Amino acid sequence: MQSHNDPSATTASPTEPTRDSPTRDEVAQVRQPVSPCSPLLRSFLYASHDWYGGTRNIALWWTLAQYDVVLRYRSSMLGPLWITISMAAMLMGMGPLYSVLFNIPRADFFPHLTLGIIFWTFISATLTDSCSVFINAARYLKQGDFSATVFAWRTLARNTLYLAHHIILFIPVSLWYGTSFSWNVLYVLPGLFVVFLNLHLLTLGLGILCARFRDIPQMVTSGMQLMMFVTPVFWVPQPSLIDEPALFLNPFTHLLDIVREPLLGRAPSTASYRYLAYATFVNAIVSTALFGLKRYRLNYWI
Repeated sequence: MQSHNDPSATTASPTEPTRDSPTRDEVAQVRQPVSPCSPLLRSFLYASHDWYGGTRNIALWWTLAQYDVVLRYRSSMLGPLWITISMAAMLMGMGPLYSVLFNIPRADFFPHLTLGIIFWTFISATLTDSCSVFINAARYLKQGDFSATVFAWRTLARNTLYLAHHIILFIPVSLWYGTSFSWNVLYVLPGLFVVFLNLHLLTLGLGILCARFRDIPQMVTSGMQLMMFVTPVFWVPQPSLIDEPALFLNPFTHLLDIVREPLLGRAPSTASYRYLAYATFVNAIVSTALFGLKRYRLNYWI
């Protein structure tokens, strides 16, 4: 019988591995260097999965956009018609006054002003709302595996509904002042596609930046107020000013040009398409990089 004090009874053999000792394969796996591209690739895969899942869920973000419009005018007698009425009141006040100030015939200026204000309101409201798109959706994003892209599409869809209410005003204006239509009106389709694409990319990029840096929304709001006067929304650009850097390098000038000119019966400028091709490419790279790299940290910032 072995004694209880015998060390051979309690000590394992030197050649026998204990339960907690790692194997040779496990040691080699730990010592194997990790590729520096792995975290980057995982971030982009997570963001692409988020974008694809949110984009295809059309029923959700379209319903949320409709609910936003209805909720804004709940208990109102006219409901969403107030969107059209408020815009009509502004046009009726500004049209006759500015046509006299700029010494432009009302038949030429009023359609230009109507489309300028309608599309500028759409672009400006979308960019301003994009600054708080993820901040306002914090209670949803923190509750579960919610796609952040749903709320980016929700913002764009909501302002598109407002645009649909506003664009109705151009019909009586064009009929009253005899705006001539031609086949150039078809240019508005690719123009709207370019505008929607850039606004969606900017919504994703600005939403990420504004969630991290809370001073950016104030900067965007102030910047849009300034750009409203630099961009030919109220005034008609003269041919001598087309090559001015303040006008030619302004992306909003070209965004308005590709959607307003077709509805006025004119073809957009080729320079606008060329400029927006480069601008959209840069916008896609920057916005994709921001959303792809920082989407996984969004819930910590909001």
